[in-house]
Amino acid sequence: MAWVVLVVSGVLEAVWATALGKTQGLSRITPLVVFAVAVVASMVGLGYAMRDLPTGTAYAVWVGIGAVGTVAYAMATGDEPFTAVKALLLGGIVACVIGLKVLH
Repeated sequence: MAWVVLVVSGVLEAVWATALGKTQGLSRITPLVVFAVAVVASMVGLGYAMRDLPTGTAYAVWVGIGAVGTVAYAMATGDEPFTAVKALLLGGIVACVIGLKVLH
């Protein structure tokens, strides 16, 4: 269960990072509310997962999912250009996250 919560929390990290970027300096209310709810839920989930998973592993997986999710969303929506090199590097992060799960 800890792994499922951790993955959801990592996705929520991508949500809050994306929403934060859309607040225009914390001045737009809707993305600010999305940011606030997602950041709290993401942190609570990370804390819950850390009850059963080592801190370093949980944090690395959480950050990896959040980073890949944030960049992938930005590329999918056209906010950031897609390049093959970027996709390859993101694949490397995903491989490392999977490796941490396999080794645990």
